[in-house]
Amino acid sequence: MTTTATARIAFLGIGLMGAPMTRNLLNAGFSMTLWNRTAAKCEPFSQEAVLATSPAEAVAEADVVITMLENTDVVEQVLVGQGAIEAIRPDTLVIDMSSVTPTVARRHGKLVEAQGGHYIDAPVSGGTVGAAEGRLSIMAGGDETSIARAEPVFAPLGRCTRIGPVGSGQLAKLANQAIVGITIGAVSEALLLAAKGGADPAAVREALMGGFAGSRILELHGQRMIDRDFAPGAPARIQLKDMRMILDEARAEGLTLPLAQQVHNEYLSLVANGHSDVDHSGLLLELEHLNGALMGSIGRGPKE
Repeated sequence: MTTTATARIAFLGIGLMGAPMTRNLLNAGFSMTLWNRTAAKCEPFSQEAVLATSPAEAVAEADVVITMLENTDVVEQVLVGQGAIEAIRPDTLVIDMSSVTPTVARRHGKLVEAQGGHYIDAPVSGGTVGAAEGRLSIMAGGDETSIARAEPVFAPLGRCTRIGPVGSGQLAKLANQAIVGITIGAVSEALLLAAKGGADPAAVREALMGGFAGSRILELHGQRMIDRDFAPGAPARIQLKDMRMILDEARAEGLTLPLAQQVHNEYLSLVANGHSDVDHSGLLLELEHLNGALMGSIGRGPKE
């Protein structure tokens, strides 16, 4: 398999993340075949890529297969149920950049190897902004040779760190999502507390950014909360799915994670109250619902 821009990539999953990633790979000169469950999402690329009608058709002539799908069940359906793994050629590199359970990643790795291929689990962090700007953090699980072969493909997408063997990338992603989810909860509570007491939440955020509490979450999602801009970059339902996977993995390892459990419950309530498609920073909405108080907008202080 080649790892230059002459390699043909099959990309399965042209959604919020997959579309900008596809754009960056096309701009880097890769030949691509695209497939998505909702075929219309592939249409913007119809003049630059081949559009396939099934996962098996998409991967049949590919050197590299990338999946960027919503959850474990969808990845299982596409790779196994719809025959994508069975359709790959020997020596094909399959890179699952979705967020799935480590156990499923390991099983898919064995299925790919049985077909003569190579497998990497490589979930990402950085959201739609990172995907568009080509600066995703890529957490890769797989052997060193396979990850080295994938580097030219990863280069237009972001920065890759090898975590360990197959399944390790997904463990790193769970760690990432635990920190993200819990920190979003902390930022929500901090800004609501300050605003309720009469402080300007925008000024509080600005002050905190210069101190020990400064973080990427406070910078980006704190601003989203102040602006009340909850258009999804990462939908709340996906964060809920990730929090559930964190707790499942913790139970499998005999661990109790009380902060992750509490944040899971808050996202569960957020989704149950009809906000499954708001950005995960919209956890503020559940906190406001719980307290019967709105944080307020820039420069206006709290309002009820």
